[in-house]
Amino acid sequence: MEKMLDRREFLKLAGLGGVVFLSGLAGCSSMANRSEGDVFYFVQLSDSHWGFNGPKVNPDAGGTLQKAVAAVNSLTQPPDFIVFTGDLTHTTDDPLERRKRLAEFRGIVSELKVKSVHFMPGEHDASLDHGEAYQEFFGKTYYTFDHKGVHFIVLDNVSDPTASIGDVQLQWLAADLNALSNDADIVVFAHRPLFDLYPQWDWATRDGDKVLALLMPYANVTVFYGHIHQENHHMTGHIAHHSAKSLIFPLPAPGSQPKRTPLPWDATQPYKGLGYRDVEVDAQKAEYRITELPIVQG
Repeated sequence: MEKMLDRREFLKLAGLGGVVFLSGLAGCSSMANRSEGDVFYFVQLSDSHWGFNGPKVNPDAGGTLQKAVAAVNSLTQPPDFIVFTGDLTHTTDDPLERRKRLAEFRGIVSELKVKSVHFMPGEHDASLDHGEAYQEFFGKTYYTFDHKGVHFIVLDNVSDPTASIGDVQLQWLAADLNALSNDADIVVFAHRPLFDLYPQWDWATRDGDKVLALLMPYANVTVFYGHIHQENHHMTGHIAHHSAKSLIFPLPAPGSQPKRTPLPWDATQPYKGLGYRDVEVDAQKAEYRITELPIVQG
């Protein structure tokens, strides 16, 4: 716990971002089998779109991902793990180019100085071939893992081009949840939002309501996702949803302009709107303390 406090103080003093959200329902989770050792942190990165080319949107598109890797590697205390919440690469109709971009992305992020890195696809990686190429490089598109008292669920709402989870995955999710107690600490990673944030811009999951219905009986559920290239904090009942910034370009606020076009690069404030986050987890209290961090310090 002391190391976590020291790390948080360092981030504050270094001006690397402030704690912007405390998510959780303290007191709702059981104290049984929990200890101070259940405090840890992970890093979420999202929407790197490797292969994107748009000088007016990001003239450093070929170098921003590497800068993000360097930024994470410079953290004074390595995270317990890193998760990429989709759109690792930018879409292409060419299957060979798709694999080339996936391979290049994998090579760049292999420089991360963390043992455990978890991946999931975005629609740019997977919707055109139902995740075939993605799976060749990164394995399953949905899975679970456990870490220090928290159950993590990675969902795939992109391999189906209709933006659906699908019956097979819903049945898998139901079986996984049935094995948990109602006060289990659960974190869900998805690419698209599971609620209807702005369906007109594809910011929704067609059967996301079915996922939320399965999760609703569990007292401690937090969702982290990507796709919308900006922060957004939302509650569906007691379930908190937190979207992440992009590593390549920001998008406008939902419905704030007629089209979902990337915001232009600001030469006076390069890398504005881009970033990643660290999430400090206190499994004893079922709390998630989010700190937004820049790719490049201003």
